[in-house]
Amino acid sequence: MERRVAEQLRSALGPLGLEAHAFKVGWYNAVLQPAFHLPYPDDTLAFVVLSTPSMFDKALKPFVNKERLKIIRDPVDQCVSHHLSRVKEKFPEQRVDVMFDYEMLPSRKPKFLAQTAAHVAGAAYYYQRKDVKLDPWGKKKIFGVCIHPKYGGWFAIRGLLLFPAIQVPCLEQPAPVDCVSTEEKRIELLEQFNFHWQDGRYRDIIEVKERYSEEQKAYFATPPAERFRLLGLSQEAQ
Repeated sequence: MERRVAEQLRSALGPLGLEAHAFKVGWYNAVLQPAFHLPYPDDTLAFVVLSTPSMFDKALKPFVNKERLKIIRDPVDQCVSHHLSRVKEKFPEQRVDVMFDYEMLPSRKPKFLAQTAAHVAGAAYYYQRKDVKLDPWGKKKIFGVCIHPKYGGWFAIRGLLLFPAIQVPCLEQPAPVDCVSTEEKRIELLEQFNFHWQDGRYRDIIEVKERYSEEQKAYFATPPAERFRLLGLSQEAQ
């Protein structure tokens, strides 16, 4: 069942520049405090959805051209929401729950921890402070960051698809590719991400096969309120 669902997701999302990686809810819950657990049985099938560099041209720009009068919030969020809602329609016999990276619980906690989900699904390695043996940061707060083996930091985690009726006790957990394997490089990655994230150098910590286009870089470097103009949308649309 998992393979059939994965194939359907691949055929639906791949042409849009989106990837879906399977995991069991139990893998995710096992590495987090109870306050962050997903409220499903451990063997429940789930997929974490990533956007790759090609999503901008394959999904976002066509969506904006077609739906420009209906865009009332962040165009990327609305584009991803649109396409994942359409994916749900491909499983009429199944309940499919969708969670988006920007959604919050009433407690103001995120609905899910995106980087943890990507790591346990084997989609991208979540490098954290604990991955550095000789910690040079003292009492400073250091945030972790996911690195994709193909795209480095040139990708984003967009959401989860959960299939409550599908239990996959025999699903084998793939290890994420440890592509930043030396202590020196891990320190460099976390330094760049935490203290120089604006320049985006952390995204190229490894040799990448594809990165954002100049147009896409300009879009994400622009304050959200001004991005509408770059896509040819009027400010009133917001």
